[in-house]
Amino acid sequence: MSIVLLTSIAVLLRVLSNPVANVFQKTLTAKGHHPLSVNFFTYLGLAILCIPLAFRVHWSELPAQFWIFAVLGAIVGSMGNGFLVMALQKGDLSVLGPINAYKSVVGIIVGIFLLAEMPNAWGIAGTVLIIAGSYFVLDTTEERFSWALLGKKEIQFRLWAMLLTAIEAVLIKKVIIASDVFTSFLSWCLLGAALSFILWTITRKQITGARPPAITRDFTPFILLILCIGTMQLTTLYVFDHMPVGYALALFQLSTLISVFLGHRIFKEKHIGKKLLGAAIMMIGSVIIILLKE
Repeated sequence: MSIVLLTSIAVLLRVLSNPVANVFQKTLTAKGHHPLSVNFFTYLGLAILCIPLAFRVHWSELPAQFWIFAVLGAIVGSMGNGFLVMALQKGDLSVLGPINAYKSVVGIIVGIFLLAEMPNAWGIAGTVLIIAGSYFVLDTTEERFSWALLGKKEIQFRLWAMLLTAIEAVLIKKVIIASDVFTSFLSWCLLGAALSFILWTITRKQITGARPPAITRDFTPFILLILCIGTMQLTTLYVFDHMPVGYALALFQLSTLISVFLGHRIFKEKHIGKKLLGAAIMMIGSVIIILLKE
């Protein structure tokens, strides 16, 4: 297969796997699992699958740059994923999904300083559309499109998740440059498991005190979540390896429409029409950003 075709398939899998993973994350927290437990056991499952493959990598030969960016990426990534699950526990998927469109804007800003990817008028136009589209999505909340929204925990958590994972995207690109997609994926899983374990351990008393359900009770959703997250990350790395971060993050916003649809169909979330309109405008804004270097 050609690189273009493989990259297109990777984008499609990434666009589909992300919102489906969010559904499993929201479902598991709704069943009583603590968000940081969901985060840790997802990473743990991926790490276990990666252990046999890890012996194929000559870790001692990797440059110092790899380890610096891999560790930094694991820190912000595990924290970002933790905030994401906490946001999904409290908020609507059809609202929180489209907010992720702001990630392409954050990715461009961070990319300016770390990757020298400079935006032009297209980037500005796309940013304006993302903000305009978010009006329709966020206006369906009780606080409507206002500063009061920032007082909602789920919005705060989602914004933190978006910021941290956008920074993680740039750091991941640095890791890929210093190694390759396969090694980057293994390090993401293994280091992510270690960092999420630390976060999980810090909050262990709070989790234990809440008497969470046994993981084995919801074994199938956890396995499906692990597969979705693994697919999402592997395809993300592949796409990052073949196009600029800003372009990739813009394409990934195609998943916003899927998030709104799944939120309505599975969790019976309301105002589907207005949310779809807003998500579509935000998606168009993100896709326009793809042209920022043309």
